[in-house]
Amino acid sequence: MGLNEQQRTVRVDIGELVLDGFGRVDPERVSEAFQAELGRLVRERGVPLAADGGQALDALAGLPPLPATVSARRLGQELARAVHTGLSGGGEATR
Repeated sequence: MGLNEQQRTVRVDIGELVLDGFGRVDPERVSEAFQAELGRLVRERGVPLAADGGQALDALAGLPPLPATVSARRLGQELARAVHTGLSGGGEATR
């Protein structure tokens, strides 16, 4: 990290996540994959909506559709990508 660069902390709190239409998936594996992928995306691409400082969003809507898959790992990754898209300005953010 250079002298003029500051490390920023991004915090994403998700109160409840309800997945309809995906059959039975292991919620812990979905959560683990989601956290790992969202962390990777934030580190590599940042969070444009947070570029101006601390912001709180109540909800994200209009996100890309998730593929119907039976893999908990894949579902977690795709969910993280959809959330990151919302945090990057795609979809509709409620503040």
